[in-house]
Amino acid sequence: MSNSADSPGTGSTGSPPVRSASFRPVRILTVGVFALAGLIFFTSFNTAKGTDIRTDASLLKLSDLIQERSRKNKELDEANAGARDEVEALAERDDGSSKAQDEKLSGLEKSTGTHKLTGKAVTVTLNDAPPNATAKLPGYPEPQPDYLVIHQQDLQAVVNALWQGGAEGIKVMDQRLISTSAVRCVGNTLILQGRVYSPPYTITAVGDPEKLQKALADSPAIQNYMVYVNVYGLGWKVTDDGTVTLPGYSGTVDLHYAKPVD
Repeated sequence: MSNSADSPGTGSTGSPPVRSASFRPVRILTVGVFALAGLIFFTSFNTAKGTDIRTDASLLKLSDLIQERSRKNKELDEANAGARDEVEALAERDDGSSKAQDEKLSGLEKSTGTHKLTGKAVTVTLNDAPPNATAKLPGYPEPQPDYLVIHQQDLQAVVNALWQGGAEGIKVMDQRLISTSAVRCVGNTLILQGRVYSPPYTITAVGDPEKLQKALADSPAIQNYMVYVNVYGLGWKVTDDGTVTLPGYSGTVDLHYAKPVD
């Protein structure tokens, strides 16, 4: 502590120091605090413009924005599918003068997945394990959170195996896959062609059921996945669906590619 001449207790009589009539530092600090508080209040009001900041659409959580974008993408896909049906209806009114071209176009549409596809099919369902799962077999470690969820590689393994098994067409959730489709996961959610999905995930393939199921069983990546199914309880189910109809791909077929930055 400083031993200045103004400190209490100094002087021959021991009397308290005389109060000065000027502003003390405490009073000046108090005035400054109130002024700052007023400035903050004015700035906050001017920013809010009389609106409820907590419900401002610009401050929605990122997850809400993703869900909203997914919903709009679904609406656009449905509108695109409707327009495509109208085009096909108009094409059927053709007088037949371009029959060869129509047959060629039909073959291309079938191979690209833009038309509906009917045939025998199998469906694979994958799901996360229960959050309180424990190792069901001796010799395995207790599960980490990463062990209990479906990953992008698991979905890709199923899709690749089904293509190798001779699938004529594949649907993931409610969307038809085409050559430019990419199965991607962020966390434990699937992002497919601009839309977001949560588990359980369903993958349906049209083709020879026996060949499709054999391809699933022979896949090394799926064999590795089955270890987690048996030990930690990840979901796995393969069903023979009989005859089903896959929808045609309803999204855009425009190609997106990287561009150099100047």
